[in-house]
Amino acid sequence: MNASQDISRVSFIVMREMRAPLMTILIVYALSILGMVFIPGIEIDGNTQYLSIFHAFYVISYTATTIGFGEIPYAFSDAQRLWMIVCIYAGVVTWFYALGSIVRLFQNRFFLRAVEEWRFSKNVHRITGPFYIVCGFGDTGSVLVRGMNDAGLRAIVIDQSEERIQALKLRNYKTAVPGLCANASIPRYLLEARVQDAMCQGVVCVTNDEEVNLKTSAMARLLNPQVRIITMSKVDDFEETLSTLGGEVHIVDPFKTFARVLNASINNPAFYALNNWLVGDKGATLTSYVQPPVGGWIICGYGRMGLEANRVLTKNGIKTAVIDPHSRRKEEEIDTYVIGHVNAKTLSQAGIHEAVGLLAADADDGHNLGALLNARCLNKKLFTIVRQNSHENEVAFSVANADMIMQPTLVTARKILLLLIAPLLKPFFRYLLLKEPGREQVLNDLLVLLREKIGDNKPSLATIDFTAEKSSAVIQALEAGEEVLLEHIIADPRNRDVELDLVPFVIKSRGKEVVLPPKDYKILEGDQLLFCGTATAKELLRSSINSEYTLYYLRTGRYKPMGYFMQWYDRRFNTA
Repeated sequence: MNASQDISRVSFIVMREMRAPLMTILIVYALSILGMVFIPGIEIDGNTQYLSIFHAFYVISYTATTIGFGEIPYAFSDAQRLWMIVCIYAGVVTWFYALGSIVRLFQNRFFLRAVEEWRFSKNVHRITGPFYIVCGFGDTGSVLVRGMNDAGLRAIVIDQSEERIQALKLRNYKTAVPGLCANASIPRYLLEARVQDAMCQGVVCVTNDEEVNLKTSAMARLLNPQVRIITMSKVDDFEETLSTLGGEVHIVDPFKTFARVLNASINNPAFYALNNWLVGDKGATLTSYVQPPVGGWIICGYGRMGLEANRVLTKNGIKTAVIDPHSRRKEEEIDTYVIGHVNAKTLSQAGIHEAVGLLAADADDGHNLGALLNARCLNKKLFTIVRQNSHENEVAFSVANADMIMQPTLVTARKILLLLIAPLLKPFFRYLLLKEPGREQVLNDLLVLLREKIGDNKPSLATIDFTAEKSSAVIQALEAGEEVLLEHIIADPRNRDVELDLVPFVIKSRGKEVVLPPKDYKILEGDQLLFCGTATAKELLRSSINSEYTLYYLRTGRYKPMGYFMQWYDRRFNTA
């Protein structure tokens, strides 16, 4: 549905609601004018004066607007004055009726809905570049849209909560984010968000309703078979259905993602530190390693998070005890399963005094904080991991001093954001975690290099596409038969002997990934480069690959002549 169709709906509702008041006004004023025309006026020189239609319309107009110029073009007769009294009171009553209809119109939820959709459609069609449709603006969607906006990615939001859409309008984003209060699984609203447009890069489903995420993903795939779909899902059955939609589909499960992070923190704390630093975790540094201890662990709450965490701990040879009010024990290896709420008695039954770690994984923040406090009273040396479900409770969790805080909404938002701005990060991580001789030293050397290049600055991940649209100078040089090396584009345009504060992670070239590419790598058209650096370095690199003069200097060490005369002079006398 386009903006013209939406404005037609608005016009239809207005005319339907205001038809009777408008007709009443027209009839009252038509009769008023006709009465003033046919009622005889005073006699002048023996001739009875009548108002013309124009003068009658003029008199009724200034009377209706309460201006009141008087009796013109001459004094009225008593009959005309009597008729004018009738017209005045009739006009007042008619206007009260019309104003009441206008008030009812602006309270009509169908009219308000139509206006909102028209405004949304108009704002959506103003977007000229690539964009993503984000379905859901809860805690996850809010964090995700903020990250996308900061990264320069345009987003369109659809959410069923009117309160969340109003909150969206109050955010101070760098670029406007259109939002619509609607059920994203209904095709009509996806069409209003331009899901079939070639500029639509993907549909991100992060609502709190698993079924809505599944339906929206299916509808988006049907409406646009080429669109990229990223969906949050915590249910295995839904994940299996989503995986069969076809095309490019990414399923983000915060609990499985956390399980992988937990496994990395146990086996490779250096990688865990790198991951937290790249995603911008609060207080994360490249030197602060966190490694959960090996020994007995207690899991409070055996939902999805508890299940995934138990699998990881068991896989690493760690004995676990579970406390849960429900008997949900399945085929997983659990040494002790205590049925009940977390308190001193159940903690003792689970072996709190001998345990080395506690995982509070309940779906209720109050229960998790309560379990944390109870456990610390019995064992102050515990390594603690706590689940934070609501962003609103951040203050309480920040003073709880847990060793690790798992916030599903934040984990999901960060994972999706990395998929959007740094899709090559997956093969990069896979390379670092590959168990091969010398791989641990590669990771340590990388951390040292990142500390030297970026230091205490906030890391910025970016993906560069070497295409004519995004790297015009590089493509121009390649088409001219010239070589462009990686060392050329990562050099500082202010001094080519100095490198920018960035580290190339991966180059994807013709279906193959080159991890930690060498400086003499030859750039090819269509390549993709993922790097990490400072915000300043990122902007300088983007300017270098789009300026033929800057790139020429970086490649040759000389400045390319500017202007027709200087270019002729350089060719004629070969000033090289």
